[in-house]
Amino acid sequence: MPPKSAGRPRLAYFPQLVAERLDIALCRASAAVARAAEGQADRNGLGVGRHLVLKMLVAVGPCSQQTLSEELRIDRSVMVNLCDDLERAGHVRRERDPDDRRAYAVTVTDSGRRLLTEAETSVPEFLDRAFHALTPAERDQLTGLLGKLLDVTPPASGS
Repeated sequence: MPPKSAGRPRLAYFPQLVAERLDIALCRASAAVARAAEGQADRNGLGVGRHLVLKMLVAVGPCSQQTLSEELRIDRSVMVNLCDDLERAGHVRRERDPDDRRAYAVTVTDSGRRLLTEAETSVPEFLDRAFHALTPAERDQLTGLLGKLLDVTPPASGS
């Protein structure tokens, strides 16, 4: 028995919706890229959240879970789980913060640095796949526009 839609013209409402609702378009594009990023990160054995934590720790040095949470815009309870997972795997360690004995600083280990280095090798190829429909100039433009929406100033070129 043919599907119920057989014989009816296929609707093409989504393009109209995207044209009318920038918020919906951005949400759907973001979800698609997020799914692809999580798949890529999972193949690297890391997951996006853990990847971002290691990347920030390597870039800025030891910091508190609160700072990681705020800077990476990851919910605090999720950050606790990410750091727990990374610590159990030996990729980070928590140490008393010398400036605030009530707090702990999260520090990346050599194992975490190695894992991040391996995972980072696949990022350029992933970005090329995820944004294949955009030219390099369009990618730069999108980066600038998203920075405006997120109220962040991009770092100077060459940094």
